[in-house]
Amino acid sequence: MFTETYKLSNGVEIPKVGLGTWLLNDEQAAQAVRDAVSIGYRHVDTAQAYQNEVGVGQAIRSCGVPREELFLTTKVAAEAKSYDAARQSIEESLDKLGLEYMDLLIIHSPQPWMEFREENRYFEENKEVWKAMEDAYRAGKVKAIGLSNFLQDDVENILASCEIKPMVNQVLAHIGNTPSELIEFCQKNDILVEAYSPIAHGAILDHAEVKAMADQYGISVAQLCLRYDLQLGLVVLPKTANPDHMRINAELDFVISDTDMETLKNVETIQNYGEHSFFPVFGGKLK
Repeated sequence: MFTETYKLSNGVEIPKVGLGTWLLNDEQAAQAVRDAVSIGYRHVDTAQAYQNEVGVGQAIRSCGVPREELFLTTKVAAEAKSYDAARQSIEESLDKLGLEYMDLLIIHSPQPWMEFREENRYFEENKEVWKAMEDAYRAGKVKAIGLSNFLQDDVENILASCEIKPMVNQVLAHIGNTPSELIEFCQKNDILVEAYSPIAHGAILDHAEVKAMADQYGISVAQLCLRYDLQLGLVVLPKTANPDHMRINAELDFVISDTDMETLKNVETIQNYGEHSFFPVFGGKLK
């Protein structure tokens, strides 16, 4: 899987499988990235909010693989909602990463996390942030720009005034939570959809129906989840610091039948994400 890529609207190629680094500190992230690269991964996803850009950058610079062969994503903090704040955050990310450019830069959320999915949609503010992203793109500081957690009207807001169209929208997408209409809308607009928490942050692993199907294919539930998203045309970003899991997560050379895909699309919505359910992306509220 490591050599398989999608092509973004600007021609940049992005590996279909990447390593997520959420909830890893600098030291853990650095080790995870080094392990992943040695296994064959060439795509790493981080964010300002993860507070591990320093560790990720250290690993990128020291892993022994040429920089141009690696694809690195980071995200502008959800709270940066002005042109100047976004511009400053971009410079801070480059400084922490210790890199001359990022392969993909995305707005982490259309709203600050404390107001996630609330009434204030920050439409005008996001347009300002997008202008800063466009300027960074033109300056060669980033190779591609996109969005994360943007609903259809959030995306339409950017499309209505942008000079450079968003190239990706990274969203929560997994068995038990498939935003089909949003995925279809993005794909129609040549926006690649990326799936974070593609294994439902582990909440799907004990699902009896899904486990039974994985057993039929002779694979793990995690592999079934990742293949499911790939067959929807999505990038998958499984997060792990375990090298064995990294290897298994990339062994996806099988095909889920059309009938089984339809079954998986209709798995009941997952409501409980365990100890991390309080995070806004899982429907919780920060306090």
